[in-house]
Amino acid sequence: MAKERTQFCIECREETMYRIQPVSCRKRIKDKEYDFIISEAVCEKCGETVNIPGLMDSNAQEVERQYRLQEGIVSVNDIRDLMEVYRIGKAPLSLALGFGEVTITRYLSGQVPSKEYSCIIRKALESPVFMIERLNENINKIGETAYKKAMNAIKEVEPLFALSEKMLLTISYIFNKAEEVTPLALQKILYYIQGIYMVLFNKELFAEDCEAWAHGPVFKDVYEAFKSFKYNPIDDTRFSMFQNRFNELSDDEKKVIDLVLESFGMYSGKALEQITHKETPWLDARMNCLPGEPSNEVISKEVIKEYFSEVARNYVIDSVDGIKKYINSRLQIV
Repeated sequence: MAKERTQFCIECREETMYRIQPVSCRKRIKDKEYDFIISEAVCEKCGETVNIPGLMDSNAQEVERQYRLQEGIVSVNDIRDLMEVYRIGKAPLSLALGFGEVTITRYLSGQVPSKEYSCIIRKALESPVFMIERLNENINKIGETAYKKAMNAIKEVEPLFALSEKMLLTISYIFNKAEEVTPLALQKILYYIQGIYMVLFNKELFAEDCEAWAHGPVFKDVYEAFKSFKYNPIDDTRFSMFQNRFNELSDDEKKVIDLVLESFGMYSGKALEQITHKETPWLDARMNCLPGEPSNEVISKEVIKEYFSEVARNYVIDSVDGIKKYINSRLQIV
């Protein structure tokens, strides 16, 4: 049974129940006014505010979070992600970016970066090319060991940047929604997202073409980015640089991804592979191939759209139940 929230109310002069509610406030920071949403505790009996232990600290953290968001300033987590992505320590990172040696340490302790330094940190997080430039410029300051470690990490990250913006956002959203996903399952989920999106909205979601590989449709650059995981679930800290950017997707784009995840996403990568092997886009593209034979034959977007348009004539593909009926029909084919 949940414990009742009570606190001493000065107005009522007794312990009373209270509720937490949002309230707007305005604060001046560095000669500029900002509006924030914080929390307050209100007595259920008289409606007056009551003092709750820890609420002031919580609100201070929330004000800082919203301030950083409004000003586009990186968070402490962003800096930690940067260190993890490039496998670099606090002092070497500070020196590589052209800061003082303890600057990153101070930021991790809560000091808010300047707008200028925040932009540098964000650019390093979003661009390996920029980070390479900084490392090369400051190699003598950071030391050979830290330099080599960071450069090796960059080599692992670079394939991600061969992907289109929409592909990155789509994968980011999939990682955010799915409990786990293997490289094989990711490929098939992307394939179905593209097909269903093209039918529902008469345009592609992402620019990449897929190829008819032996194990089903494959987006080659996506394969290169995650091939090190083989058949294991993707647990990629490198992708943290994109983890919040899925919010840039439209509601329609998220809707289609959700549809696919709630239907095709319930199956293993191997099961999805078998389904694609019973669909004409993959079958026709591999018409001249032996079983298991390598092929980079492109499955054109036109062919994919035509196939899923036919599927849409027989199944309701803008609903999870409709897609599940289609999946069941494919699984029943011997």
